[in-house]
Amino acid sequence: MAGIIYQQTHNGGLAVPDMHMFMYDWFKRFGTERLVYGLMHPNAWSVFPTTRLAVQCGAVRYHPKMAIAAFERNASVGVYPGGCLDVFRPHSMGNKIYFAGRKGFIKLALRAEVPIIPMISHGAHDTLIVRADFSEQVKQLHEWGMPWLFGLDPEVFPIYIGLPRGLTIGPFPNFLLPAKIHTLVCPPIVFERYGRDAARDRDYVDVCYQKVLTKMQQELDKLVESKSEHNL
Repeated sequence: MAGIIYQQTHNGGLAVPDMHMFMYDWFKRFGTERLVYGLMHPNAWSVFPTTRLAVQCGAVRYHPKMAIAAFERNASVGVYPGGCLDVFRPHSMGNKIYFAGRKGFIKLALRAEVPIIPMISHGAHDTLIVRADFSEQVKQLHEWGMPWLFGLDPEVFPIYIGLPRGLTIGPFPNFLLPAKIHTLVCPPIVFERYGRDAARDRDYVDVCYQKVLTKMQQELDKLVESKSEHNL
């Protein structure tokens, strides 16, 4: 089904193993003829300007205009609302859906009048163990004169345990610790109202955001429970 938002969870640091599993699921089911574009954070293009593999797999710079252009091509769009804050959230939040309050994907769906199909995963968060986030402390150091690496605000500054460096401080690339990962495609979420006026209604956007968050958390809870029962 084209012209929809595939809205996904993000886990496992910059290696994002669940993203690659979702891509595998997509191409296995639909082949390469059915277009889907993944909206990628602008910082990734600035730090890694030669992201050839990502481009070949359908990544485009994150911007509403890019999504609208994809819809006009009768294509679908994949988004990760939580971005780096989601991918480096503490390990204690591994069973929680976390978008950091970001509602741009809701406004996009309402404006483009397309449904949202959530895709969730569980287990990818075990491929590295995030202990804490020190972004606020690092921002304070920046205000005192410390420059940003690559001249970009990283938004998150985790301390985690993973490969190849063991204890790591900062949002640096990592290799994956072994873990079993389960993915799930949820039923489509359709809202009552669509259009530009709906996208500009802050209260309505908040309601839609909470609806998506609640439904995805319910599905994740079921996935975690089923895994636990299977392991008994």
